[in-house]
Amino acid sequence: MTLAAPAALAQPITAEDFIAFDADQARIGQLLFYDKILSGNRNISCGTCHHHDMGGTDGLSLGIGEGGVGLGPDRVPGDGADAIRKRIPRNAPALWNLGHKDVRVMFHDGRLEPSDLYGNGFDSPAEEWLPQGLGSLLAAQALFPMTAQFEMAGNTGENEVIGAVHDRIDLGWPILAKRVRTIPEYGEMFVAAFDHIETPGQVTIVEIGNALAAFIGTEWANYDSPYDDFVRDGTPLPAAAERGRQLFFGTAGCAQCHNGPLFTDQAFHAVGLPAFGPGRTRQWDPIPRDVGRMGATDDLEDAYRFRTPSLRNVTLTAPYGHNGVYADLRDMVRHMADPLAARAEWTPEKARLPDVPWLQEIDFVIQTDTLEMARQAAFLDLRPVTLSEGDVDDIVAFLEALTGKTALQRPLGRPETVPSGLPVD
Repeated sequence: MTLAAPAALAQPITAEDFIAFDADQARIGQLLFYDKILSGNRNISCGTCHHHDMGGTDGLSLGIGEGGVGLGPDRVPGDGADAIRKRIPRNAPALWNLGHKDVRVMFHDGRLEPSDLYGNGFDSPAEEWLPQGLGSLLAAQALFPMTAQFEMAGNTGENEVIGAVHDRIDLGWPILAKRVRTIPEYGEMFVAAFDHIETPGQVTIVEIGNALAAFIGTEWANYDSPYDDFVRDGTPLPAAAERGRQLFFGTAGCAQCHNGPLFTDQAFHAVGLPAFGPGRTRQWDPIPRDVGRMGATDDLEDAYRFRTPSLRNVTLTAPYGHNGVYADLRDMVRHMADPLAARAEWTPEKARLPDVPWLQEIDFVIQTDTLEMARQAAFLDLRPVTLSEGDVDDIVAFLEALTGKTALQRPLGRPETVPSGLPVD
């Protein structure tokens, strides 16, 4: 693969590059984002795993979803009937700049993308059951955590939402929409913010998804990093970051995949990250593994390939990788330079997993499957490059220069209260 010249990859971002969302809809989305009313058992919100205090993530390798208590590294897995039965199989993805018009695929395995295949504008896990009227890829994405058992929906038998979802993926959404629109404050806000809504009774999951997208798409738009100053105005980077930039776009080869305005090609690559956790298991597959893109396409060529993440504000979104395998950014850089060597040296302590005694048996069992480990090591798209520790430090300095100066000063932030009256994490 031929490396592009650094100048060709230095692309600035402007406000015109983002979808123009409605501010009143974004305000509704802010409240819904932190309102546990959208979960089956009313005990978790979008914000629980994508919190402002943690840069839009949860600070965990694999999250503690529905049933857990607390935030981030301090979140505990619950007890008794409410105890979690499984870790979330993948790391909570960052939300930065998802409203950019160039974003064309969602989730670590890309199972959501624009398409005319089902007549609703998207190729998604809901197939033809995804409703019409969702205004963006981001709006469609917002609906799926609500249907996920271990994320927001809850366990079978616990509530009407998960029961409906088990019958068909779309049948839980009307239940959630009714919960929202029958709260007077929400009903009034939707009527005021959406031109086609004349009464609260008209609010559906489509308006809820579009409101969440308006919030996420505007709240986490951020492009005022030192690197942006360098690209727009020629403001020099600090010496270490400049050395890192030259390595990044040059001999280290990072820009082969992390390129463009969002520092991602939005393609799928096998990078050999060590496996652990419950895996994103598929029907008829008894192994607790995650085959990545192959899980969405059923194409063996896609085995163990995952979407390239954006690197903007990457210093705020540890741990790293589709399973949060590295809590330290330097470890992630070292891995990308020499995946096989890093796999051999990896230990569970490099991840960030809260202790869940009843899940310990499954947490690292995949590491004992020698055949599966050999398969994962064989599917590798990276060629090793030699980096000194000084080079690693310089690349990390460059990645730090991708952090926005106002990244932690978001327009709306976390609300103190929400219309449902439920507690806000």
